Parts: sequence; C-alpha cells; structure tokens
Amino acid sequence: MSSSPMIEKSPSKTSELGQKRDSPDLKEPDLGAEQEEHGHGVEWAELVRIAFVALAAVAVWFRLWEPFPRLCVIGIAAALIGGYPIFKEAFENIVERKMTMELSMTIALLSALAIGEFFTALVITGFVLAAEVLEGLTVGRGRRAIQSLLDFLPRTVAVRRDDQLIEVPSDQVQVGDIVIVKPGGRIPVDGVVVGGHSFVEQAAITGEAMAVEKTQGDGVYAGTINQSGALEIAAQKLGRDTTFGRIIEAVEHAEKSRAPIQKTADRLAGYLVYFALGAAILTFIITHNVRSTISVVIVAGACGIAAGTPLAILGAIGRAAHQGAIIKGGLYLEALAAVDTVLLDKTGTLTFGTPQIREVVSANGFGEQQIIAVASIAERKSEHPLAKAVMARATELAIPLAEPDEFSYTPGRGVRVSYKGEEILVGSLAFFVEHGMTRGLPMNGNGAGGASEVYVAHAGQVLGSIRIADVLRPEAKNAVADMRQMGLRTVLLSGDTQDVTSSVGRDLGVDEALGGLLPGQKAKRVTELRSKGRNVAMVGDGINDAPALMEANVGIAMGSGTDVARESADVILIGSDLSKLVETLRVARRCRGIIMQNFVGTLVVDSVGVGMAAFGFLNPLLAAFIHVTSELAFILNSTRLLPRSSEASR
Repeated sequence: MSSSPMIEKSPSKTSELGQKRDSPDLKEPDLGAEQEEHGHGVEWAELVRIAFVALAAVAVWFRLWEPFPRLCVIGIAAALIGGYPIFKEAFENIVERKMTMELSMTIALLSALAIGEFFTALVITGFVLAAEVLEGLTVGRGRRAIQSLLDFLPRTVAVRRDDQLIEVPSDQVQVGDIVIVKPGGRIPVDGVVVGGHSFVEQAAITGEAMAVEKTQGDGVYAGTINQSGALEIAAQKLGRDTTFGRIIEAVEHAEKSRAPIQKTADRLAGYLVYFALGAAILTFIITHNVRSTISVVIVAGACGIAAGTPLAILGAIGRAAHQGAIIKGGLYLEALAAVDTVLLDKTGTLTFGTPQIREVVSANGFGEQQIIAVASIAERKSEHPLAKAVMARATELAIPLAEPDEFSYTPGRGVRVSYKGEEILVGSLAFFVEHGMTRGLPMNGNGAGGASEVYVAHAGQVLGSIRIADVLRPEAKNAVADMRQMGLRTVLLSGDTQDVTSSVGRDLGVDEALGGLLPGQKAKRVTELRSKGRNVAMVGDGINDAPALMEANVGIAMGSGTDVARESADVILIGSDLSKLVETLRVARRCRGIIMQNFVGTLVVDSVGVGMAAFGFLNPLLAAFIHVTSELAFILNSTRLLPRSSEASR
C-alpha cells in the first residue's frame, strides 16, 4: 500500500539548495523522523503485528476457539488490532477529504468481516502489512544513499594553526584554514592546494574514472580521496557550501520537491479508487454477490504508482548525483526528460575558456623554440589573453623570460618592442602590412577553426606565426553527437564573432551556430524557441548566460562556471564534463519511461482484475494476492534507478 506522498514541489525556480547555504554545517538528515512521517520505517512493532495476524489466521483456519456461533472473536480482534495502521490512515484521509487506497482497503476489510470472511480479512491484513514493510525496505535504499554519502567525510581534520599541526572536529574547520590530508585520506573541504603533490580520486564527485593529478594552485573537492602524497589545502568552502554538500542536498531535496508527474500519479491513484468503488457498486447491483463485490474493491489499486513514482524520482536524482550532476528537484528531472532542444554556450562550456596555442607555423626556416622566445619578449608586458597563451607556452618550453627595453601596444593590432637595439613585432596581418612586413609571411590561416593568427618578426625578418584558439573540451564533440543521436536539436550560442562561432559549430557538428549574441539576445532566443513549443535546455557557465538559464525550461550550469550561473541553473555539472550532461539526460528519460511503465501496468492489472473479480473468477484472497504482488512489482521496477552500492562507494 502506498504511503503519503514524499515529494513537494516548490513553485519558485530558486531551489532550496540556495536557501540553505546560510548554514554551512553538514548535518545528517533525520531519517528516523522521515521514516515515521512517511510510514517507511521497519520497526519491531510492525514485525510483531504481522506475526500476530499470521498466528491469528492459523487459529481461525483450524477453528481453535469459537465461543459464539457465526462469530469469530479471534478473527475480529486480530483484524482490528492488525489493521489499526490501515484504519488510522483511512480515517485521517476521510478528515482531509482525500480518496486513498487505505480507505478502499478499509472498506474491503470491514465488508469481509461483516459477511463472516474472517480468515480472508486476516490474510488481506497480513498481505498489506507485509507489503508496507517490504516497501519500507525498498524505499530505505534511497535514503541510505544519503547516509552513504555522509560517511565519505572524516570526523576529525588535521589543521595547521600557529605553526602547529592539530586535530580538530570537522565542524570546527574555518574558511582559510590550512588542512593537511595524508595519503589514503578523504579531503574534508573544497579548497585549493597550497603545498604538496598527489593524485586524487574524484569519482564520487565528478564521476571521473582516473585519479587526477593535483599540484599547487589546483582545486580539490570534499569527499574525494587523496591517493599518494600529502596535500596542504586552503579551505574555501565548508559543509553544505561544498560541492559534496550540494550533492547531499540534491538527494534530500528529491524527497521534498514534487514533480508534476508525481501530482499526475496522485491524481491517477485517486481516479482508480473511484473506479474501484464504482465498479464494486455496479458489480453488486448486477450480481448481488458480496464476495465478488469485495474482490473488486481489493484487487483494484494504484499503490504501485503512488509509491513507485517518488521512488523513481529519488533514484534518478541520486544516480545523477553519483554520476556528476546535481539536479535541484523532481520538477527539473521531469523537464529534462521532455527536452527536445539543447542550447550550448561556447566559451567555458564547449571550450575551456582559455586561449591556447594550437600551432606554430615556421617561415624562413625558424623553429618553434625561436619563434616563441621572440614572441615572449614582446608579450612580456601585455595583458592580452593571446599574450598569456604565448607566455604559457614559453614556460612549458623552459624559455628564459626577458624584459623588452621599449614597449608599445596598438589596440586590436599588435605589439612593437625594442630589445637590445633590435625591433620585434608581434601582431595581426594588418599590423604587419602597416609596418611593411609582407615578405616571407606564412600562408594566412586567420580564423581557420576559430583560431587567431599572430605573426612574429625580429630585426626586420618574419619568423613565422602562432595560431591561438580557445580549445574545445575533449568530450564536447562526442557529447553533441550523442545528443543528436537521442533526437535532440543542438544549437550553439556565443558572443564571439559569427565566423569563429560557425567554425566551432562545424567542428562540433551542431544543427545551428549563432554568434555575436549579447546576454539579452541569448535569452530572447530561448523565449522564441519556447513560444514555438520547444522544450529548451540551456547550458552555460558565465554571468552572461544567467538570463538564458533562467528563461529555459531547464538551465544547466558548468561546475567551473560563475556563482551567478550556478545559482540561476536547475542542474549543475560538477566536473564541467559534457558527457555527464548526456548521461543525465538519459537518466531523466529512463525515469520517465519507468514511471509510464508503472502507469500502464497498473491500469492493465486493475482493468483485468476488476473484470475477473466482477464475474466471480477471483475470490477476496486471490484478489488481495494480485493487488499486493503487482504493487511490489511496480515498486521494484522503480528501484532500477537507485544507485547500486558499488556506485555509492566509488
């Protein structure tokens, strides 16, 4: 039998996730209270009640004590005592004017007792109580997913304070503390490595199978495992503010946010109760057979829908969290399942957002080392993003950095410097033409593949060119291909030029690429698509993406993006891995498919069962067996989405 609904939807897009951040403490959820509230706890009292009903049924079957003719004292007493939880919930539902399966089963039980079917009434009661216990054990797996996550964090933390290493409880760590994590230990905070070198297993947070190398300046997540060397970490986020804390909140929030499909389940459950009672009345009018009438009431029910739907939603959100995506509630899970168009920001979403050297093209026989060495002198004092890419490559090649004697910068053109009395030019083709440096230029590849070409000359001679581009994320192309294979339309939106956006779009294989868009224009594009009946997911990472994220049916933010983007989004990709987006979309669709299977299965079982009961092919005992068996089958169907224990402990 179904419990009361466990999910409640918030009408606002601002999730409970954001509202709880004022309290950084990561406390264990009160699972016992929730179990009591929803009737899913497995207690000794329930097991004793089932055993009592079973023994009473045996006594009634063998007629062990019947002091009154046609009145079974044991049967009546055991049915009333054993069925107390059912009767209590039915009475509460009557007071609240709610039509539930507990009410219909109460009617069936009292009717069975009224016509002297004492053994049948006890067996039905036993079936229902056993089903409640089994349902509690099944749903408990979802709640244990939260507890297994909590077990990831250490209870005490080694912290360096006043040049001393001390052990403190994890809840006493402060932002700015230097936390020491030994090899094999779990990292307790989100922070930045300030000392040490190691490899960290991040599978529990980002879903990455391979350990990730961490050195000074790299970020780390709470709940991950330090594998080799000791690390010194400056704590930046604690408790619920950490990425790990947000995962826990996502799973907890799954039990509190009611998706529209869950409301549909409740509505359908109510309709089926009315259908069962109506069919029972019609059966009695036509057949005048009380046993058939009671069988109709017993066999019909929507317990599998009412219990299976929130379990499927909880399981899907828990599975997505383990795979590296935080879904902020059941509402957004259902919206994800209905998405048919995915809009993708370029910089920081499909690319890393940091220009990198793609190719060094030689002219007049000069090598890469020489070209980069000369370019690094010119770019030494430049703040341009392309200059940073040149300096990064110089560092990689271990080229000594030299200061120019004179420096001048022409915005949008290039840099001219003097070094040891010789002129160095680094800039665009137009800049070189302007300075009469046209002989020996390599073939112009400006804009090819979204790359910017920077030419380098020294002492009046062209050395070559450097092609710099914002590098695509390695998984981006496959992720786009997977989404298109799922039947999704993919659209690239960018504030970059149309030429660069089109080039990146061709590399990725998106259906459409639109460049030169301001933040308001991105949001307007989302609105236009929604007005045409499209279900839109927007994926972005920056402040400029926030309006479009809010406007979309589902806003999806990269974990490496800005706080504004993450707050505006409904889904967060923790490791900024687009392949996790594809997996999350698949989980959402699978969740919807399982719920629809439960819908259709319940309708078929109820329709066939009511027909058979009405025509006398089912007695009350067999009707109860079919009802409980089908309910458990649909609940078990929903458990397919729950993360397995191996996933929870990765």
